Amino acid sequence: MVLTEQRANDRENIMNIYVGNLAYTIAENQLKDLFEAYGAVSNVTIIKDNFTAESKGFGFVEMERQIDAEAAIKKLDGLALQGRNLKVNQAKPRNR
Repeated sequence: MVLTEQRANDRENIMNIYVGNLAYTIAENQLKDLFEAYGAVSNVTIIKDNFTAESKGFGFVEMERQIDAEAAIKKLDGLALQGRNLKVNQAKPRNR
């Protein structure tokens, strides 16, 4: 039971970050490398078109520690990457 509580606590510290205005050629590993400079990254997803499988120009990064995620957001929001200024902020929960 202690392990289950620890996993729940770990999950609470994870922050999901929205990354917009990505160049269409950015790969998930490049995005991961960019964010890992600020802390541990648990997941990276670039959203792709269902039919063409091409990037839609935005994605999400999950960071394991909220404090690291906040530092990444502060430093990377507005950063020019491959000719585009990134839009980086805490992801909002999806309304279903």
